[in-house]
Amino acid sequence: MKFTEFNLNDRVLEAISYMNFEDATPIQEKAIPEIIKNNDLIACAQTGTGKTAAFILPILDKIADKDNTTINTLIIVPTRELAMQIDQQIQGFTYFVPVSSCPVYGGGDGVDFEVERKALSGNADIIVATPGKLITHLKMGHVKFDHIEHLILDEADKMLDMGFYDDIKKIITYIPNQRQTLMFSATMPPKIRMLANQILKNPQEITIELSKPAEGVLQASYLVYEKNKTALIKHLISDHSEYDSVLIFTSTKSKVSEIVRGMRSKHDKVEGISSDLEQQEREDVLSRFRSKRTRILVATDVISRGIDIKDINLIINYDVPQDAEDYVHRVGRTARAKTTGVAITLINEKDMLKFKRIEELIDRDVIKLPTPIEIGESPDWNIKIQNRKYKSRSKYHKPKKSKTR
Repeated sequence: MKFTEFNLNDRVLEAISYMNFEDATPIQEKAIPEIIKNNDLIACAQTGTGKTAAFILPILDKIADKDNTTINTLIIVPTRELAMQIDQQIQGFTYFVPVSSCPVYGGGDGVDFEVERKALSGNADIIVATPGKLITHLKMGHVKFDHIEHLILDEADKMLDMGFYDDIKKIITYIPNQRQTLMFSATMPPKIRMLANQILKNPQEITIELSKPAEGVLQASYLVYEKNKTALIKHLISDHSEYDSVLIFTSTKSKVSEIVRGMRSKHDKVEGISSDLEQQEREDVLSRFRSKRTRILVATDVISRGIDIKDINLIINYDVPQDAEDYVHRVGRTARAKTTGVAITLINEKDMLKFKRIEELIDRDVIKLPTPIEIGESPDWNIKIQNRKYKSRSKYHKPKKSKTR
């Protein structure tokens, strides 16, 4: 479906054309008409499906010709990185539209706080905020949410995982009951359903490719002992100069520095990023990675969602993710916007059962390769699974369909 078929505001269409967007993604195709019709919406869509534009574009269509003098739309997100990303996308889409936005998140200085204060007092049309920082401003009493017409919760499952449930409920008490509420989430656990039932009114529901990596991702795995992981990664990328943007995920902050030290060489710049870094440090690291000045970035799951880094052509899971859903978000950092990419997971003898559950979730068997002989021996997949007496009883297990009706 073409964006021109949505009958959006001419200036919004001009911005879409300027950004070289032509065809709508499935989530955009289904969500945009419902939002334009003022329906509440709960949408389940994975990372990289274009859900940000799915809610930004119809909101801009509604307010493009309004003479706004106060805040019209509030977007709540789990992390400062996602707040910044969405604000940047809004700035792109409003190139020809007289609509202003402001991100509100922690980690800034006094100048940032004053900019946020003015925006929250009514000097911006759209606010993109993290719950904690927004609560701080609300307690200071200078926030004007009396005329908000649209409330959007993005990455709702992540916000609840991070413990923001009470903050979200508190923020909503400052917003008019007469509003349109949109909830976007990568997964739909019971606690998301509970929140949706409390804050949405007769919502339309959309589910797009729940928990499946993008088609353009070539997935593979290596059976490798823990002590050989870094050597294996070096071996995999040493002769592949085409991998000019490599993102390595590890499950713990303590491993980031260790992996960075092990990966450093005179040929490649390697950096690490985790929640231990100050905000400006994280932005500087990401900037160097985006611009290809840094070839290899080692990260925790702090950036597995919500960071728009284009053209990452190789994702490596140094550890099998603890949560099967996190695997989808990690590999979703590559093959964005119909491109292709490679995602490799390193599986030691302790993580085999965990990876088997991931395969159930994504409904496919990922090819398992042995460690190259020059690196070392490989643990045996079949023997280890049998020894663990694996049975498919995880929460992701899909029971067989009955033949009777």
